[in-house]
Amino acid sequence: MKDAEFRASQLAHQADPHIAPINAFVDQLTDPAGRGWLPKVAPLHGGVDAKILSVLSDPGKATLEGGGSGFLCIENNDATAEAQCKLFDTYGILPRWVLPWNAYPWFIDRPPNAEEKNAGAEVLCGLIDLIPALKVVLLQGGSAVDVWKRVVKLRPALIADRGLLVIESIHPSRQAQWTPDLAQRQARLDKQKRAFQAVARAVNGDTTQLD
Repeated sequence: MKDAEFRASQLAHQADPHIAPINAFVDQLTDPAGRGWLPKVAPLHGGVDAKILSVLSDPGKATLEGGGSGFLCIENNDATAEAQCKLFDTYGILPRWVLPWNAYPWFIDRPPNAEEKNAGAEVLCGLIDLIPALKVVLLQGGSAVDVWKRVVKLRPALIADRGLLVIESIHPSRQAQWTPDLAQRQARLDKQKRAFQAVARAVNGDTTQLD
């Protein structure tokens, strides 16, 4: 989003048909019960046509209006977005296939607590109902995995009813990868590699995960 022309194009197209229902959903969530603000989703991404729902933890500062883009977007000016962009590119996953989201979608600039994860799970249920073509839920990091468990408790039949493939990975940030234990660090990177390979395979019609 450093490129002013690109950011202007995202702002200009934020009500395009594929993304308008998602951003209308965001508008409905803004400041419920005093929770505050949350970013919209950039029209670069798939919106209601998405095949992949990518869930991280919570919105970063690069999503803020004014100093940031105002959007969830892999082109945001922060390290996590850059890492995400590289991963998608490496495994041939197009931005238009993906709908980015967060376990707790409101801006808090910290990991969500248990009550916030419950709220995030309720929202995630509603979001999934807006994505008819969804094939894969990619859970990146502990908060995303935890919130998904709460989603399953709320709607036990969701995975079977929608035929979803749920894939767990580490958070794409460098902090999530780093540990002084080299073997453990490699294990985390291997988990991420297998996850993205499985996502790429699934959107191309093969729903078997790799070993």
